[in-house]
Amino acid sequence: MIDIQGIMKCLPHRYPFLLVDRVLELEPGKTVHAIKNITFNEPCFTGHFPGQPVFPGVLIIEALAQAGGIFALREIEACVDEKLLLFRGIDKAKFRRTVVPGDQLHLHCRVIKRKGMYWTFAGVAKVDGDVAAEAELSALIADRKPDP
Repeated sequence: MIDIQGIMKCLPHRYPFLLVDRVLELEPGKTVHAIKNITFNEPCFTGHFPGQPVFPGVLIIEALAQAGGIFALREIEACVDEKLLLFRGIDKAKFRRTVVPGDQLHLHCRVIKRKGMYWTFAGVAKVDGDVAAEAELSALIADRKPDP
């Protein structure tokens, strides 16, 4: 299990764009299972949609990408100071159900392919066991440039 402190050592994202709260399982070389707790305090809910808050699909995909990023960076034993995970592509994205405040989004990523520092994951986001979204995600791990 990786808590929020461990996640922040892996990913450069910070509020309001850090979209993984905890990693529940990480099976080296294979899969990661993380969670994102959806609260009414999310900044996106002020405009998406007033009176009927719906967590944006693009943020669900980003949360899946971040879960995959944690997996990949842990696999190569890199930290946020050394490497940067760059999102490269989204394929076969489908949205199956709405995600609303109070939901807990379970983020599942499975490695499809790895070639050097290029990764492809099959991602599935679930709420209460039901698929909310799914996609194939690709990313590249690059050297992080030093801060100016």
